[in-house]
Amino acid sequence: MKISTKGRYAVRVMMDIAENDNGKEFVKASQISKRQGISVKYLEQIIATLNKAGYVTSVRGAQGGYRLAQSPEQYTVGMILRLTEGSLFPVACMDDEVNSCSRCNSCEPLEVWKQIADAINNVVDNVTIADLLQKKRERENS
Repeated sequence: MKISTKGRYAVRVMMDIAENDNGKEFVKASQISKRQGISVKYLEQIIATLNKAGYVTSVRGAQGGYRLAQSPEQYTVGMILRLTEGSLFPVACMDDEVNSCSRCNSCEPLEVWKQIADAINNVVDNVTIADLLQKKRERENS
């Protein structure tokens, strides 16, 4: 499984908004673009996805910009990646709630695929935007 640019950038954008929201002014796309090295056009596509999902709120106009809809502790990396990537399963036959693959009852590797999925989900569902910001602060202060 590879995480796309969109998924990686979406996590960075959520971190950037959380880190730069001072509670008074919204975070502007042009500022995020500059700090993150993401073109404004691509950034707007990512933010549109985050906005549609209710992860960020937006205000138009000169004083407009973006804010997280909830606190950084409420957003896991898994939530953001599933929004941008879709399924995080390593094989397509696991995408549906009920595995409809004709070989699933005799597929020996299926248990390995399940273990990989469990490991991935255990990591991404237990790391929040707040956790990533804390790690960033610790790295910057060392």
